[in-house]
Amino acid sequence: MANLMILLPACRIPTKKVRPAASDLASIQRYELPDHLPCPLHSYDGFSGDRIRPRSSRRSPVGVVALLLTVLLGTPHLEAEAGGQNILHELNRSIALLTERVTPDVVQIQSTSYAPASRGPGAAAVALRPTMGSGVIWSSDGLIVTNAHVVAGADRVQVRLASAAGAPGGSVLPPRGRRLLAEIVGMDLETDLALLRVDAAGLPALEFTDSEQIRQGQIVLALGSPLELENSVRMGVVNSVARQLEPDDRMIYIQTDAPINPGNSGGPLVDVDGHVIGINTMILSQGGGSDGVGLAVPSNIVLSVVEQLRDQGIFARGEIGVEAQTITPPLAAGLSLGREYGVLLADVYPGGSAYDAGLRVGDIVLALNGKPMENARQFYVNIYAYVANRVVNLEVLRGDRQLSTSVAVRVRSDNPERVAGMFDKEQRLVARLGILAVVVDEEVSRLLPVLRRPGGIFVTRLAASARAPTGLFLPGDIIYSVNGKYVETLDELSMIIDEYESGDVVVLQIERGGRLSFIEVELD
Repeated sequence: MANLMILLPACRIPTKKVRPAASDLASIQRYELPDHLPCPLHSYDGFSGDRIRPRSSRRSPVGVVALLLTVLLGTPHLEAEAGGQNILHELNRSIALLTERVTPDVVQIQSTSYAPASRGPGAAAVALRPTMGSGVIWSSDGLIVTNAHVVAGADRVQVRLASAAGAPGGSVLPPRGRRLLAEIVGMDLETDLALLRVDAAGLPALEFTDSEQIRQGQIVLALGSPLELENSVRMGVVNSVARQLEPDDRMIYIQTDAPINPGNSGGPLVDVDGHVIGINTMILSQGGGSDGVGLAVPSNIVLSVVEQLRDQGIFARGEIGVEAQTITPPLAAGLSLGREYGVLLADVYPGGSAYDAGLRVGDIVLALNGKPMENARQFYVNIYAYVANRVVNLEVLRGDRQLSTSVAVRVRSDNPERVAGMFDKEQRLVARLGILAVVVDEEVSRLLPVLRRPGGIFVTRLAASARAPTGLFLPGDIIYSVNGKYVETLDELSMIIDEYESGDVVVLQIERGGRLSFIEVELD
């Protein structure tokens, strides 16, 4: 049989990360290509003249299977051709059955937030802006996983369950699923994950599988509501099991060519067994649309985060006070390290637990609790897994000497939300704001980075209250004033809030991430 070779043109194009969740129908535009292109092998984006991948070069997985069967079996042999058709029919049937099984577990999420309105005479200063995304039911009692950027800053979050099955022989359009109000249990901005809760029971839930077991090339389905098209499914393969966007980036993603578009964010990426292997999060794109490079947060990372969000409302990371780098051949040659792989300590922070344990700049970490360390991301992620006040054992190489030392793990303190779940929950509920909080006293201040001003009220987590405003606050926020009146105790905060009637709007000054801002809160 003759060899088959397909040649496709290649070109280098600057890419950008696009978070595809914010599907706003008012901003969706349709671009149509001319009938005659300057080059039959390339399309052009119409703006910069950059070449983009031709549509004709992309085949669906079923098309690829059909092509391979045709080449391998050969068309002259009718019996072999019939066998190939049977394989295609079985593949088609399996995918259809898989889709029927997993789609009831996928939801559409609409979050509503205030955004600056268009300027002009008589224009309002702010306007409500709906944002659409997707989610997957994690537990039958109403816990739903999605992306943080789908719901961050939302004033109201609603979840639409999957469409109910229609009557046999009835309309091809099924009745729409129920719409439920949702509360934000917690979110983690670094991994871009959020956990929601709806008041429902007996919901279908998908199982999350071990993402370390997935393999490059395996078939996957991406489910969600792209461009607000509810309950859509796209098929592709795993292009990479661990895609790192920047050197030593602490996040990795599953890369897939299953098409992902605005509105898909937060939806599941599932394997052929119907298990979740990732949460669709972003795309790499030249023009904002799907170019076949989708990224999903691996399921193992998802589970580690959402389990803490469920229990504590935040995801707390451990740290030992070092800056680690992956050793590369140029780094090894320039510093005469004697090895071209591993983890180099580029900085050891004075006063940190690693410094107190005797670690120094230039040490090479060989193992953590007996587990060999191969790169900086692996080192950081393994430290994250240990809760505060635990001790880890590090084996390090210093020159030609191998040392062993014990280091205490502390909660990472570069962001207040990291320590928000450490406080006792008793008697700190501010019901009308929907928050649990503590006073920023001397003890609390020691756990936080330097704040813009002393005192204030520290938001430790969000309260489970359907009447409270949703999405306005985040764990780690510091409240300084209400309508210009500074508050120093929880009693003062509650007293000022209680002076206002239901429907009144109050303005709070808060600090978030080192920045001051004012937020408007409509009271119940």
